[in-house]
Amino acid sequence: MPSPAYQNLSPDLILDAVESCGYHCDGRQHALNSYENRVYQVGLDDGPMLVVKFYRPQRWSNAAILEEHAFALDLAAREIPVVAPLASENGATLHEHGGYRFALFPKRPGRAPELDSPDILRWIGRFLGRIHAVGALQVFRHRPKLNIVEFGDDPANYVVKNGFVPADLIDAYKAIVRDALQRVKNCYRNAGTVRDIRLHGDCHAGNILWTDEGPHFVDLDDCRSGPAVQDLWMLLSGDHAEMSGQLRHVVEGYREFHDFNRAELNLIEALRTLRMIHYSGWLARRWDDPAFPASFPWFNTQRYWQDQILALREQCSAMDEAALELD
Repeated sequence: MPSPAYQNLSPDLILDAVESCGYHCDGRQHALNSYENRVYQVGLDDGPMLVVKFYRPQRWSNAAILEEHAFALDLAAREIPVVAPLASENGATLHEHGGYRFALFPKRPGRAPELDSPDILRWIGRFLGRIHAVGALQVFRHRPKLNIVEFGDDPANYVVKNGFVPADLIDAYKAIVRDALQRVKNCYRNAGTVRDIRLHGDCHAGNILWTDEGPHFVDLDDCRSGPAVQDLWMLLSGDHAEMSGQLRHVVEGYREFHDFNRAELNLIEALRTLRMIHYSGWLARRWDDPAFPASFPWFNTQRYWQDQILALREQCSAMDEAALELD
């Protein structure tokens, strides 16, 4: 059952949208794993397959989407392996058809990177350093900054006010969020002055396609301004010592192309905490999209909120510990 936002996005409309840009489709189409937007792989009569992304209505302004495209195109023009949108003959990258805004991308093969390999971590670090070197040259004017209000206060208030948190857990949830966000603020104070630069914004392993020639970074839909470490910490896993070791490899490659502010190490657990709170708010805000209850049946259950409270308590402990080390 389609969501209200996408209820008119039929298979015919998808093909018609692609053909409105001058391509000739052969009828093949395959939905790719995407929830915020709708993304499809489409076959062509006379060329390689394309990927078409239909943007969720009313999420981003046209100016914000075009700023994402410009950033990706700038990176690609500098031979940084980011999958950028395809431009039409008149240079347009954002199109409209049937009431939907969409963009076309080349299909790129790849697999998940092996993040337990020091060589691969350094390789990814080098490209992240190059991305950030470009990201630091200009500022976003239409895309938001990563901040405590948007990623912490707002989503936490939303899930409480809109009845997602069970009544018997509201007080416990509000208390742990309050404690967690106070520690997030402490982490920012410990970091001192941190420069916000243009980021990928959602640089987890699922958004890195690995080939024998190295990585391709995909999906800049969440690109925004923020501290550089936001694009590094999601590559880390394990205990404190394991993450410190992984981070050393990433930063070793990163520093070949861009300086890394060690003070940002104080932000890693704070940013992880904000992502957790924001994720609950994101699921709640999309719960009227039937794709979400079908794909995330564990959300909005008593067990989910109990686990969230426990996870946030663990994050409070993590933020009280010493930051990861590089030396």
